Amino acid sequence: MLQVRASPTFLASTSSSSSSASSSQAPPPSASFGRSIQRRGGVAGTASFPAAAAAQHRGARRSVMAAAGTIPAAKLEDADALIDSVETFIFDCDGVIWKGDKLIDGVPETLDLLRSKGKRLVFVTNNSTKSRKQYGKKFETLGLTVNEEEIFASSFAAAAYLESIEFPKDKKVYVIGEEGILKELELAGFQHLGGPSDGDKKIELKPGFYMEHDKDVGAVVVGFDRYFNYYKVQYGTLCIRENPGCLFLATNRDAVTHLTDAQEWAGGGSMVGAILGSTKQEPLVVGKPSTFMMDYLAKKFGITTSQICMVGDRLDTDILFGQNGGCKTLLVLSGVTSLETLQSPDNSIQPDFYTNQISDFLKLKAATV
Repeated sequence: MLQVRASPTFLASTSSSSSSASSSQAPPPSASFGRSIQRRGGVAGTASFPAAAAAQHRGARRSVMAAAGTIPAAKLEDADALIDSVETFIFDCDGVIWKGDKLIDGVPETLDLLRSKGKRLVFVTNNSTKSRKQYGKKFETLGLTVNEEEIFASSFAAAAYLESIEFPKDKKVYVIGEEGILKELELAGFQHLGGPSDGDKKIELKPGFYMEHDKDVGAVVVGFDRYFNYYKVQYGTLCIRENPGCLFLATNRDAVTHLTDAQEWAGGGSMVGAILGSTKQEPLVVGKPSTFMMDYLAKKFGITTSQICMVGDRLDTDILFGQNGGCKTLLVLSGVTSLETLQSPDNSIQPDFYTNQISDFLKLKAATV
């Protein structure tokens, strides 16, 4: 289970128990919507079962979920009811809007539908390789019109968090990550070093070798890094261990990411894990599922979290992010999570609803007309 080292200005929790508490305090959906956001557990039934066997399977799973105090997720059948019950949709990007550099079918039409109904759309991604401006260009390249103010990447979250704690401008940030983090730190006025420029640096291990590091580094930010190497591990470790009060921030701890639409690739969690292993310190995570970005969004737009639906493809980041924030949650099966995983007895994180992909909003709307 993901963990967060909280600070007075960042009271995030990612444990299942605290998530339950957070969700239980959120106002329930309207009676006409018919389902509560207090939901954990698995989903009953699967299309591969014969009808009788599927019914027995569903009954058994409901009994297990009931004994555990959880409610199985429901397959989304009435898109209009969900749409009408909220004012804001927060979308994850990878696995929901696109896979790699390929747009998922039906996305433009779905976003147009939601905008035509007056819904606010926000796009939140744990991918820190790009800045908000760079993500804006990616949306444009894919034929989507998205305002930069609607985009929140974990690269931005790292800079926003440092601003929120009034990180001293005379201190420096060592970055294990890519260009997106550097650009957001620059926009926020923070000094930084590291990043891709350290990607080709090597350590010549010989007797008596001593590696120097900058004593003014007050924070180490770790994100996804295709230029990750041993030099960065050692440099970041020295800063965290030897610089008094040095922060260890992670943009996310995702196990995998979508670099291409052909397969899953090792995610930012592998880089964070290396630094955790060498420092024996837990990072403060600013991306999903911690609530920093949710709190930031709610404050910026004046959103009541019970009027938000979080749409994502990951259970332990997207769905938990929404549940931690007291939002409604919708899992799409177009990314990393399969129906089998969702239904597994080992899965304790359940969305309010699940569907194949966000373009099902169009099909389900047509079916109810």
